[in-house]
Amino acid sequence: MSIQRTACCLALCTWLTTSVLAGETVPVRGAAGCMEGPLAQFGRYIGNWTIEDSIRNKETGEWEAGSGAQWNFVCLGGMSIQDFWLPADGNVGTNLRTWNAETESWEIAWTITGMPGFAHIRARQDAAGNLVMRYVSPEQQPDRRITFFPPDEQGWNWKLEISQDGGEQWIEVYRIKATPAPD
Repeated sequence: MSIQRTACCLALCTWLTTSVLAGETVPVRGAAGCMEGPLAQFGRYIGNWTIEDSIRNKETGEWEAGSGAQWNFVCLGGMSIQDFWLPADGNVGTNLRTWNAETESWEIAWTITGMPGFAHIRARQDAAGNLVMRYVSPEQQPDRRITFFPPDEQGWNWKLEISQDGGEQWIEVYRIKATPAPD
């Protein structure tokens, strides 16, 4: 992605996040522009979702309930997909997801409250229809892999895994169950 395109995307991302957090209307045209071709890979998550999350306890290995969140995905005029992570703890985050036709992958800019700048993440759809995301920069220690599973009428699942051995073995450490948010 060119520096100019990256800067433009990041400026748009910042403006939209500020607008959403201020309660303003964001100029989007529904999901239609993001439900065709490769954009449909993330377009299928467009909507507002109630999140039930859990984290693996490092000492016991048992799963413990998280505090939950809202996760809202919007289509930006068939150009990209932005989401807004709104957890109960107030550490809001946003992703701007754009399709790179040259590499046939997603280029994602992610930021959250307290994070200096943006993380660059790349995603590809696997043969099972899962969207698998890996950090490009900054480098993560340990390695991280995030997987979005295909949605159905009840919602969708997501998991974060870490690897201490360069990706030979992965351990699931955080999981999400998304269900449609009430109107």
